[in-house]
Amino acid sequence: MVENNDGMLRIFWPNSLNRTTTPGVIVGWKNSELDFFVITVLEDVEVRNVESALRMGMLYRNSPYPVARIFQLCDRSAMHVLGTLNHPDPPETFDPTRLCAFTISGAKRPYVYCPASAGLSVQIVLFDPPNPTQMQYMSLTPISLALGRDHSSGREPLYSPDEVEMQEERERERVSQLVDKLGFHSVVRHQPTQKELALNAILRQINCAQEVADLLQKNTPLVGPRRKRSLSVSERVVESAQSLYAFAAWSVWTLFMNYAFPTLLYLFKIAIIGHRILAEGVLQILEWPLPLQRLQLPESRRSLSGTVALKDISACCQQVHLRLQQFSYHPTQYSLLRRRHATWSSFPTTNSDYIRFYNSLWLVANDVIIGIALGSFLSDNAQTTSQFIGGVLDEYTIEGLRRMIRWLMSFPGGLKLNTELAAFLGDLFLWVIEYWSSTTVMLILPRLPTIVYFIGCSSFAGASMPIAIFSDLLSLMTIHVYSFYVASARIFNWQLTIIVSLFHLFRGKKRNVLRNRIDNCDYDLDQLLLGTILFTLLFFLLPTVVVFYLTFASARMVIISLKATLDTCLACLNHFPLFALMLRIKDSKRLPGGVHFRLLDVEQYRLRWQEEEELATSEEEGEGDDDEQPEQFSSSFAYIRLSSTPLSLRHIFEQYFQLWARIRQHYLSPKVIFRLLTGRFVPPLGRSEMYGLQYSVLPRERATISEVWKILSETMTVGGASSSRSPAQSRIQKADLGPYGGVIGKRWR
Repeated sequence: MVENNDGMLRIFWPNSLNRTTTPGVIVGWKNSELDFFVITVLEDVEVRNVESALRMGMLYRNSPYPVARIFQLCDRSAMHVLGTLNHPDPPETFDPTRLCAFTISGAKRPYVYCPASAGLSVQIVLFDPPNPTQMQYMSLTPISLALGRDHSSGREPLYSPDEVEMQEERERERVSQLVDKLGFHSVVRHQPTQKELALNAILRQINCAQEVADLLQKNTPLVGPRRKRSLSVSERVVESAQSLYAFAAWSVWTLFMNYAFPTLLYLFKIAIIGHRILAEGVLQILEWPLPLQRLQLPESRRSLSGTVALKDISACCQQVHLRLQQFSYHPTQYSLLRRRHATWSSFPTTNSDYIRFYNSLWLVANDVIIGIALGSFLSDNAQTTSQFIGGVLDEYTIEGLRRMIRWLMSFPGGLKLNTELAAFLGDLFLWVIEYWSSTTVMLILPRLPTIVYFIGCSSFAGASMPIAIFSDLLSLMTIHVYSFYVASARIFNWQLTIIVSLFHLFRGKKRNVLRNRIDNCDYDLDQLLLGTILFTLLFFLLPTVVVFYLTFASARMVIISLKATLDTCLACLNHFPLFALMLRIKDSKRLPGGVHFRLLDVEQYRLRWQEEEELATSEEEGEGDDDEQPEQFSSSFAYIRLSSTPLSLRHIFEQYFQLWARIRQHYLSPKVIFRLLTGRFVPPLGRSEMYGLQYSVLPRERATISEVWKILSETMTVGGASSSRSPAQSRIQKADLGPYGGVIGKRWR
């Protein structure tokens, strides 16, 4: 219990109670002697009858779930009568443990009787109780739309971490160490008070207020004396007819539930397990390690362990792997959502799973709808589309490169290049292009209509499939451009490295590889002469190599940009928070991002009995005392509005911001630009980095077939039972009762 000795009467009051003007009894939680949490107001009952009903548990009857879980969640052992509402007369003596509240017609705030002589200030916190059946709740921490880093896919990156990635890791470690050191030098101003620590418990009480209020209102007729008249003849006839109809309907429903429904459930479960077995076989093939080594950068000092699978080198295989992973996780997600109906809705433990599950279903449905439209278009226009794609490939990957290389062999832009070296490099690249166009391209272009038709048929599985296939075709049709970039970059880097070494020779220095520094060195005359000749040759040949290198590096960057655009489209189709945005617009209370307190303006209300007393006092004192102020019947009041802050768009698209930051750091950082200018290899962003966003809603390890069978059996058992609970659920509920579970479970089981 929270101790409150600061002279403040604090009341948490639901706004839904401000509309009633009839007398009633206030029921709620008593967090301390001066801290009250109002749940509901019971009308047309007496205080002693309500207190007796609370002690005997009459107001908790016909509860669909154990009431002990609500008590455990709210961290209270019992409910109390907190006072009265709209009592016609004020109490003779003020009792701070028994409220006397009033509501005025047309007013939006309650009034609590607290005379100035009590020496207490009143703080009323107004809130709108969230509706748990609509999955509304309040929380201090924003709701998470992902499973988190611990549940993300643990797949190895395709490429070895380069210097940029290692530098980022070192920077993160350095910042973490500085933050740890800063904690030793920080001055803690005050320890969190018990009131601050009790805020989480108060929010849990707010989340349970609606369901508990509905239960108490349903059992209100059981409080006090009850009179029931006997039925008339017409009412008995109607009741008999209704009973006969209900008996016939109940008999038919019982036969269906006992014989047909279990058979249909078993067949459905067999179909899911069969699909899961096929999916597991395909997943094993996609994850099978290939006899290939991962790409290791020559300048990288870190070795990379792991193997390469089909899903790591093909966007199409990666997309199939992702879809099968989602379908394999759907039974587990559905079982988590069914468990929500086995307990109180005030426990917001499955709201994130609910959002992820339906967001996945919406995205798959939209992907299929867009894919059907795209597939119909490609199938009907396969010949025209193949001609367009063939023309683009021939124009930009064959003829365009030929024209560009022939232009570089002459005087590009008026530059005077080395004729012999330009002719040698140009003939070499033209020969590779000629060989590429006469073999691979001539094998693909004639079959391009069939390929386009196949892509159109694959679109019926979703628009993400043709995008992934086109990404693979783009990688396949630009292999020669990639080889040109690697060859020209290596030649340029070697030549630049030799020129820098010869420059140190002129200064009488050399690089010490062991100590990684520049040391002094004495050279002979023949060494200086040979170095001068080589430096002059390489320096005047450098512009020719730079021109070829910049051309193919630019082409490589364009291809990487196209592939990044396609991967971004795949990320939007597979992970766009469509359902979360819909909830953000429709009902933001289902996406809590925190709470907000706002101090309201003080409004003065005069009650009827206050006006009568003021009038009587003024008549007794006469006209001579008109300047005197009337007696203050209340101390200082403070009204505070407690509302839920919706999840911001920044949090909804947080992972997209992280993906963009990762792409920007990988391609636009100064070290990457320096690597590009010096001819060092710039690897593309790993496929695991691009798909890490899409795997963020999937667990690290998928459930096995036996686990799926067990989950389906438990889920269908719970779903088939109408009101009974399984022994396993009873054991779980008994284990989760908390400190008050033992006593409360025995009293109101």
